[in-house]
Amino acid sequence: MPVTSWEALSPTRFLDRSAAVFAGRTAVVDGNVELTYAQLRQRVDALTGVLAARGIGPGDRVAALCANSSVMIELHHAVPLRSAVLVALNTRLAADELAYILAHSGASLLVATREFAAVADSLGARLGVAVIHEDDLSYTADPARLETDDERSLLAINYTSGTTGRPKGVMYHHRGAYLQSLAMAFHTGLGPRSTYLWTLPMFHCNGWCFPWAVTAAGATHLALRKPDPAAIWSALSRATHFSAAPTVLTMIAEHASAAPLARPVAATTGGAPPSPALLARARRLNIDVTHLYGLTETFGPVVINVWQPEWDALDEDARARRVARQGVPNVIASPVRVVDASGQDLPADGRTIGELVVRGNDVMLGYYRDEEATERASYDGWFRTGDLAVMHPDGYVEIRDRLKDVIISGGENIASVEVERVLDEHPAVVESAVVGAPHEKWGEVPVAFVTTRSPVTEDELRRFARERLAGFKVPKRIVFSDLPRTSTGKIRKNVLRVTAQEDS
Repeated sequence: MPVTSWEALSPTRFLDRSAAVFAGRTAVVDGNVELTYAQLRQRVDALTGVLAARGIGPGDRVAALCANSSVMIELHHAVPLRSAVLVALNTRLAADELAYILAHSGASLLVATREFAAVADSLGARLGVAVIHEDDLSYTADPARLETDDERSLLAINYTSGTTGRPKGVMYHHRGAYLQSLAMAFHTGLGPRSTYLWTLPMFHCNGWCFPWAVTAAGATHLALRKPDPAAIWSALSRATHFSAAPTVLTMIAEHASAAPLARPVAATTGGAPPSPALLARARRLNIDVTHLYGLTETFGPVVINVWQPEWDALDEDARARRVARQGVPNVIASPVRVVDASGQDLPADGRTIGELVVRGNDVMLGYYRDEEATERASYDGWFRTGDLAVMHPDGYVEIRDRLKDVIISGGENIASVEVERVLDEHPAVVESAVVGAPHEKWGEVPVAFVTTRSPVTEDELRRFARERLAGFKVPKRIVFSDLPRTSTGKIRKNVLRVTAQEDS
């Protein structure tokens, strides 16, 4: 008779193993709170009892308004251990935005760390949602685990930033989070000697599944409740790994404390493609950046730029160009494709641009309570990312732009990312964003918004760009200003388009 014993895949499985294998090792450091893996498991078990006492059971939504903290790590384990659904709230959102998400998700309980206690109380009173404060959590309650036996059941709902409309609730399943956690641990080389610095918000794609990945590896979570550049530099000497958006990497590289680290620190970065210039600056600081790509809909990174040993011999500029690619599917992901408007695969020549489409275990179940949006995002069983990319002959993909960000000038397509990378190479430029502005003759023309570290004129930058780009791609105007951002640090190009249009 064949052996058929197996368990549903869930990221909650990792904690029990680490509590047994790494019982006395440091699991979490959060200010004055330091927990071993045995203690972390005890606190998580106690929280399942707290949740049970509040009536939380299978399918119930528990919202978290929390800083990167021991509490947030504990909730990532305790909530699914009650077969409940974690709704990690973006702490940077306005009260009305938070209220919408709480109402839309149907959360019946809100847990808040002390930084957000007042906001949580206000939301709770407004919506009739029960609130638990960090300082009122009881770690003496009896365990009340109620683990799922369905690995495709709902684990979490993560809301998109909603820059052009209401945020959408992205539904994660246990199987995807389990596999994605292993992929992140594998690709970043996490192990028992590792210390992961929490600069990436845990509310963003459940921290790319690192709350479970770090735990699976028996590594140390180094919580950072206020991830400002000075605090990051203060903590980097204790860290081996961290993750950050290119915006945060820029803040780190440009900070007054920036100096080469005594030993390499591995960083993973996603979001808008970082410029080769930024990657080169990070390398000089002994920050070894791995570029990756993903969306909320793909549990975070679905593509990772796996470094080939042969690339070590390349010169600095060539290395930076390789690092700036998004890469290949992560170890648990299905192959990705670059397709035309009819869904046909395009040549892997590094030049032909199409839409990147993905599918597999690390793709969402769909959008919560929004079947229409779910249908729009699907194409013949593939998820449409909305990102334009090329496939290189070696199988590595490189994002060229968002579909909505392509500038069409006189019938020619201009990828804003290409122009931004050139501008970012200028030694005076910190970062740039390029959008299209209406033009009577050409339809659209590129306009650049630029932040600088030293004085430079518009003519100088235009001349610099003209030496490196076709004439129609050179920005017709360059505006020196701060760049507006979403609550997750992405540049709000929709706002810049309005500004460019008003000034045209």
